[in-house]
Amino acid sequence: MKRARFTEEQIIAVLKEHEAGAKTADLARKHGVSEATIYNWKAKFG
Repeated sequence: MKRARFTEEQIIAVLKEHEAGAKTADLARKHGVSEATIYNWKAKFG
């Protein structure tokens, strides 16, 4: 089974940055994930 790269706490921190007004493209670049991943996290954890 593939190991997760981010813990739930880290994912929630990224989503809080997004809610605070950071752009998705900037967050994706900063954290090394795709924009689609952020949207998937938002669907799952948001």
